[in-house]
Amino acid sequence: MPKKQANVIDAHVGHRVRMCRTLVGMSQERLGELLGLTFQQVQKYERGMNRIGAGRLYELAGILGVPVSFFYEGIDVAAASVEGGSAAPVIPVFARNGEGHQLGLAFMRIKDPHVRRKVVDLVRSLGETDAPEKIAL
Repeated sequence: MPKKQANVIDAHVGHRVRMCRTLVGMSQERLGELLGLTFQQVQKYERGMNRIGAGRLYELAGILGVPVSFFYEGIDVAAASVEGGSAAPVIPVFARNGEGHQLGLAFMRIKDPHVRRKVVDLVRSLGETDAPEKIAL
C-alpha cells in the first residue's frame, strides 16, 4: 500500500506551524497540551499529513502569537495547483543558527503586514547585492 503523501498546501501550513513553534521555543508536547492534543497529532499537522481545520488554525495563531495569514505566506500557487507538486517545503537554513533564530523572533513580533512586507523586501534586496560592504544604511 503506498504511503500517504501530504497535500502541498497542508505541508506548507504545517511547515509554518513548525517554524513558528520552534522560533518561540515551544515543544510539540507543550503545543499539544495547549490545544488538547497529543504531540503525535502536532507532528502530523506539522508534516501536513493531517489537515488543520479553520478553528484549530485560529487557535494555533493565538497560541503562537501570529495572524492566521502567517501560515499561508509564501505559498507558491503555481506549484500548489500542479498535481504532484512538491509536498516538502524548503526549510530555511537561517532558522538553524542563532542569528536566524533572533531574526525570526524579531520578525514574528512585527504585527503590521505592510511593515513585514517591507522587511522581507529589504532582506531580499540585501541578499541580491554582490557587494554587501557597499550598502549604506
